[in-house]
Amino acid sequence: RGGGGAMESAAKGGYVLANLAEVVERVLGFLPTKALLRAACVCRLWRECARRTLRTRQRIAWVSALEPGPAENHALVRALARELEKVHVLPQTVLYIADAETFSGHEECHEQKKARKRNSKETALALEKLLPKRCQVLGLVTPGIVVTPMGSSSNQPQEIEEGEAGFALLFPKIDGVKIHTFHFSKDVKNRVFDESKFAEAGLKNNPDLRVVLLFGYNSWKTGATRFLHQIVNPLNEKSIILAGGQVESFTSLTSENSHAQPGDACGVVGLAFSGPQIQSATVLLDQDVADERTAEAAMQRLKAANIPEHNTIGFMFACVGRGYRHYKTKRNMEADAFRKFFPNVPLFGFFGHGEIGCDRIVTGNFVLRECNDIKDDLLHGYTTVMTLIHLGSTK
Repeated sequence: RGGGGAMESAAKGGYVLANLAEVVERVLGFLPTKALLRAACVCRLWRECARRTLRTRQRIAWVSALEPGPAENHALVRALARELEKVHVLPQTVLYIADAETFSGHEECHEQKKARKRNSKETALALEKLLPKRCQVLGLVTPGIVVTPMGSSSNQPQEIEEGEAGFALLFPKIDGVKIHTFHFSKDVKNRVFDESKFAEAGLKNNPDLRVVLLFGYNSWKTGATRFLHQIVNPLNEKSIILAGGQVESFTSLTSENSHAQPGDACGVVGLAFSGPQIQSATVLLDQDVADERTAEAAMQRLKAANIPEHNTIGFMFACVGRGYRHYKTKRNMEADAFRKFFPNVPLFGFFGHGEIGCDRIVTGNFVLRECNDIKDDLLHGYTTVMTLIHLGSTK
């Protein structure tokens, strides 16, 4: 009789899981995304429930790598392979940034034998293969990394100026928000940039454009600074947040339409964020910001922008000359100051070769008022640009 009761209970459970969508969605809601996608293959009901569950997962996730990996692959590759089994989002756009020195690697002679090290193309390909096929990916390598450890958005962000480190930001499909990658490469035959390319990239004639993150690469090349001005100046509108900096190189740039490879030319890559619900602000920490008091004063300016802190991400783009050298050997000064004023906003970024940004606020209540024709200066050196991007309230 006991066996019969167990069979009856199993039959009832089977009926519930095959017919009652509300119960199925409740159960599937506990699964990480990869397991959820596998469960969606069971039957039509589970597929529909899985789709509805995925649509509710609109919070940004991230993977951090802070420990050196084995010689054959970068720590970020290993961390991403492990953590993608656990995340509760389906990435639609991914921004990853890793330290240039260990990501790229090189071949070196050791006892007359060539010891094979990593190369950036193989490392980038290994990362891209871990991500969904239709995901757009932008990958950068820089001299140093700013990263919030995994587990909680309130974890203490780390400024890692030397050694192996990296992170991947996983942006799901978010209602009312469009994120897309872009790439402008300098044409050696043409000194004048064709500004019609801005419209093609969604950076002009786009009333919903709110934030543009820009990253110049191969900045040491002849004409690189002039080309960066040609990109930045036409986008310098009070109603758009511009932030970013000069990186060593880009290592990945994939979208549905293209798969760009790093070349010998200089250029600019980036991410554009569009949507009426997006709010953002930036502050510039100039050379005079050189101690705890002045760093915290800059964060107070950012706090005064009143950007909502739920579903918000912070970026820090700093010069390689700042960090502990600038602050008289005190490490993590700017990241600590950010955490003091924004206890629950994760912070990411890098140390690079030049910074892009200024003091600016763009919110839903923002009214564009140009008092004069003077444009903000956006290109800097030996500074830090702090940025907040709020992507709207999540479900």
